[in-house]
Formats: sequence, structure tokens, C-alpha cells
Amino acid sequence: MEGVWSFGLAVLIVALAGMAALGSNWVSERARIPAPAFFLVGTAVAVDVFPQLRKLSMATVQDVVTIALVVLLFQGGMDIGWRRFKPEARAILSIGVLGTFATAGLLAVAAHLLLGLDWRIAMLLGTALAPTDPAVVFSVLGRRKITGRTGVLLPGESGANDPVGIALMAGLLGTSAGSALGTAGHTSLLFVQEMAIGAVLGAAGGWGLKFLMRKVPLPAEGLYPLRTLAGAFAVYGLTTVAHGSGFLAVFVAGVLLGDVRAPYKKEIERFHTALGSLGEIVAFAVLGLTVPLWTFTREGAWTDGLLLAVLLAFVVRPVVMAALLWRMRLSIGERVFLAFTGLKGAVPVLLGSYLVSSGVPDADRLYDVVFVVVVFSVIVQGSLVPTVARLCKVPMRSVELEPWALGVRLKDRPEGVARHVVEEGSAADGSRVDGLDIGEDTWISMVVREGGIIPVSGSTQLRVGDEVLLRFSGCRRVVTVHDPRGMPMR
Repeated sequence: MEGVWSFGLAVLIVALAGMAALGSNWVSERARIPAPAFFLVGTAVAVDVFPQLRKLSMATVQDVVTIALVVLLFQGGMDIGWRRFKPEARAILSIGVLGTFATAGLLAVAAHLLLGLDWRIAMLLGTALAPTDPAVVFSVLGRRKITGRTGVLLPGESGANDPVGIALMAGLLGTSAGSALGTAGHTSLLFVQEMAIGAVLGAAGGWGLKFLMRKVPLPAEGLYPLRTLAGAFAVYGLTTVAHGSGFLAVFVAGVLLGDVRAPYKKEIERFHTALGSLGEIVAFAVLGLTVPLWTFTREGAWTDGLLLAVLLAFVVRPVVMAALLWRMRLSIGERVFLAFTGLKGAVPVLLGSYLVSSGVPDADRLYDVVFVVVVFSVIVQGSLVPTVARLCKVPMRSVELEPWALGVRLKDRPEGVARHVVEEGSAADGSRVDGLDIGEDTWISMVVREGGIIPVSGSTQLRVGDEVLLRFSGCRRVVTVHDPRGMPMR
């Protein structure tokens, strides 16, 4: 029975740690420090205090974080959706792909000149630090959601540059220290191969899952989210086995499923949102277990990491973004905000762990440097994100929690129904219901305002933030159906 007691104690500790991690989001919203910082630093401190916690091998940590990233990238793709992604595809690919290469290259130059690293080692370090993590940004913003182009570019950039950074690291680690030209050629070939296979199989997987979601029924409601989760991992596994970027594949599949109308779609989205939050907690927590804080002072990781962190945040990132965004239709404030919010997260630490497991010279010191840069980015930059957003006048909207739901279950897919959110400056903003140009065959059946349902009549005046449910009769549609996530009502 001793084994049962030990297992029960382990379950209790894990459960209490999980509840504490979830509670840290409340602290994060008030302290303006992203919640991932508590997971990462907290577990790193715990390992120094209780060395017996360091039982996970680096390979196990990489596997756990990989699973968490599959969940996060799939959920991030679904949250963006194809309708929002398509107009910004060129910009996202520009800053996600070219931005990753440019950031890695400039950081490699800085690491070579300032830290005295060999060119190949410097490039590996630059590649590890290139990817961003918008989940950290949204964590510190709390219930304020970024709207407009910025709200698509930030998560879209990370969805693109995480697979790019991982594929680039795989290519660099797959080459030996030979000629620069040969290394660049081999790395480029591996990179293009992984990206191409990942994009193709991700699109195929997305369409396959779309067919299953819409055409193949299941015997119970709870099975629908599990099917999409299993499908996401199937897409990742198949793409990886085919020597493609599994991370890119699951992101592409998620984007294609974001706007799909399918049975139990809301339940599927809620399931993946909750699972994504859990994945973020797990990823940062297990990564913190791999970092011995007591070695930083001895090996000089603090000074090297802080030097690169400051250069990355205030020189490298702004220069790269200024070059890539100058032709895009963005306000100066939006450009400054995008340049500042390239925060680092779990992926750089994961890439740093690849350096250790691959036997790169002085890998432990490089891993510690990556950890310091991520901690600086999450705590220092992350805490300044709300202030920078306010000073840059980045368009945002507050989203209040709505714990109560009123819904109607239907056996068949509802036709002729559209849901809109009234945005500031739209035609519906301030208009009376009987003054809307929506045609004779369309009527408003429900308006939700400030979390409650209000009676609808011809004299009802719509306001910004109102959720409006429209009903069509016949086959003529006189309004454009939009995704309800902050889209204007015409």
C-alpha cells in the first residue's frame, strides 16, 4: 500500500500546483506580469530548493513541450480562422518567415562579435531566440483583446515563425561544421522541404478534418472535441514521419478549421481553448525544471543573456520590423507596438534544449543564456505591454466574462441565420432597428447587450458591442455574414 500512498501524494502535489498555476492568472492580470513567468521561474527556483525534482530527462521534457506546442498551434490557428488569415497572409508570411531569418542573422552577428562565439554556434543561438510567443502578450493583456490588423498579425506571426524557427534549427543541427556555403545550401534544402511538406499535409489534414466534422456523426457530444484533437496529432505525426514540419501542418489545419460551421463547433472551440491554456502551463513548468539557477553567476549567463535580451528587444526586433512593415497600411502606433511585442516564450527554450541534447559545444551555457533572454522578455517587456499599447493607441476592446449561456439545440444545421457584433463607426452604430438597411426579408430576432438580452422593437437603438442575431427568409441575402469575433455589422 506504500505505493498507493506515494501515488496519491504525487497526485495531490500536481493538483495543488495546477490550481496555483491557474490562480496565477488572477495575479498576472493585476501585477501586469505574464502568467508564464510564474510557471517558468517558479519551477526553476523549486528545482534549486528541491534537487530531487530534477528527474525528467531532457528528451522527456522535449516530448512534453512538443505535445503542448501541437495543442497551442492548433488552437491558435483555429482562433485566427481562414477569413481573418487570408487578407493578412502575405504580411504574416513576411514577418513570420523573413523576420525569423533576419532576427536570427542579426542576433548571430551580435553573439559572434560581443560574446566571441563561433559563427555556427552564434547562428544556432540566434535561431533559438528568433521565434515569438503572442500567448504571453495576450496573457498580460487579460480581458482586453487587440482588434484590427494587429490582432491578426501578432498570433499569425508566431504561428508562422515557431515552425520556421524549429525547421531552421533542425537544418542547422543536421549539418556538420564545414564550409559556410555547403552548410547554407544543406540547411536551405532541409528548410524548404519541411515547409513545403508541412504546408501541403496541413492543408490536406485540415480539409480531411473538415469533412469528418461536417459529414461523419458521432454517438456522443463529448467525442467531437476529442476527434479534432486526435486529428491534430494525426496531422502532426504524419507530417513528421514524412520529414515535414509537423508544427506548421497543425497550424495550417487549425486555420482552415477556424471558420467551419459544424455540429458542436462551439464546444470544440471551448475544449481546445482550455487545452491550450493547460498546454501553456505545462510547457513553461517543465522547461523551468531543466534550469539550474545556481550556475548562472558562475558561467556568466546572466550578463550574456541580459546583453542579448536588451539588443533583441530594443535594436534587433525594431530594425527587422521597421524593414518589413514599412509598406504595410498600419499606423505609426501599430508599427511601434508590433516592434515591441515580439516576446519570447516556450519555443526558444525548447530550441535551446535541442542544443544540449545534440551535444553542441558549450551547450549548457547557451541554454542558460536562452533562459535569461526569455525571462527578461516575459517579465520586463511583458509587464510594459499594456503601457505601450495605451501609448501607441492600439485598437483594443474589453471582453467581459459571460459565465451564463442561453442556447437552443437543433437537430439540423440552422439556415438563414447570421450573428454580428456592432463595432464603433459601423453603419449599425447608433442606428435604430427600423432604420437599418437590411431588406424586407431580414429581421433582428435578438440583441445581447452587456451580458443580457434586451427587448427588440423598431425603436431599439443599437450600440457598440451589441451582439445581433439576424434571421433571413427566402433565398436572398441582403447582408454579409461575418465571423462574430469583433467583426462589424453592416
